[in-house]
Amino acid sequence: MGVLAATALALKPGQKTADASISAPAEPTHADLRQVPTPTVTTLDLASAIGSGELRAEFKANGRERLRGEFTNTGAGIGRLRVPAGQLFENAANTVVALRASEIELAPNQTRVEDFQTAAAASSNKVEIASYKPVGGDIPALSKLIAHVEAHPEISVGTIQTAILAIQENLPVTAFAKFSQRGSDVPSPFATADFKAETSDIVGALAVLREIGIPDQQLALTIDPQLKIEAMIDPLAHAAAMRYYGITGQQEWDFWKNELLTGEASTRHYALFGIARFFPEVALQMLPSWARETRTSSVYRISAVQALAETQRPEALSVLRQLSLELGRQTELGRTAQTAAEFLDTRLRKSADSKRPVEFRASKTLPTQQQAAVSSPVAAIAAN
Repeated sequence: MGVLAATALALKPGQKTADASISAPAEPTHADLRQVPTPTVTTLDLASAIGSGELRAEFKANGRERLRGEFTNTGAGIGRLRVPAGQLFENAANTVVALRASEIELAPNQTRVEDFQTAAAASSNKVEIASYKPVGGDIPALSKLIAHVEAHPEISVGTIQTAILAIQENLPVTAFAKFSQRGSDVPSPFATADFKAETSDIVGALAVLREIGIPDQQLALTIDPQLKIEAMIDPLAHAAAMRYYGITGQQEWDFWKNELLTGEASTRHYALFGIARFFPEVALQMLPSWARETRTSSVYRISAVQALAETQRPEALSVLRQLSLELGRQTELGRTAQTAAEFLDTRLRKSADSKRPVEFRASKTLPTQQQAAVSSPVAAIAAN
């Protein structure tokens, strides 16, 4: 029997409404709705939640900058898991440290995968995909650095990694710099091939370490004089190097001139590349005379030829071709000029086929008396 029929039978003659016992159920009130229990949210500590069985977690990492965790909430309520910056993960061979805090919310029986930014805690870490587990505690020596990194998300992973190893092991530039073994057959005494950094990251690490209060003189990174001139030459590191070494735009020419005339014997010729990149107009006048001067060391002559290509100027192409003819293609200098010309020609062609290239620096010209200080290789460093 339908509801309407039952209601009609229950009515007596003349009765307009049914008995209350068979009336439709009332709509729930706001008070009833407020009585519905809200889900319980439990804050989970990573290590203790895994130990108690409230959380299942598996971790894979490459021993350096990447770690992936898979989490499953096995509890009855919502779990809010926080992985703090500085959290350590390890296996039999490696230890990595989480660089930034993460918070993960998991419904009951929910599984989520999260990626973490990490760094190796030691240069002995093997860079390979392997399983890891979280461990309690932290590395006190890294606490200031980790806090600084959290406040500055723009800091690159390479910079952070270099800073960590500088704190943990106080390694020298040769352990990190890609340029340290350039052109050398001598193997590095440091097994740090997996942690070689860009020059910009090394200078960035030095700046960060200075900001968190570690004195420059305590760091082996600051000892090698080659780092300074390499950083000043590198277009990607140049601005950071200017800030770190306290060189203003007005002082930059004096820096290159002094490096060339009075710098370390092993790095003085590098200044020719800096002048070519950041003072190309001066270089176009100065470098051909250095290349032609027979009384000047071949190191400077070859560097002058190679540096001409670094001006990225079309005018340098004709100069290099002329030098190749003058110096003789059967000579090392002549072959160097020919190779530099081919390199510059290729670069200029590529630039012409794409958008206007970003030059190292807007053209700069110097007063005649300043140019004269380095325009004559004989007057500057004859026969060095």
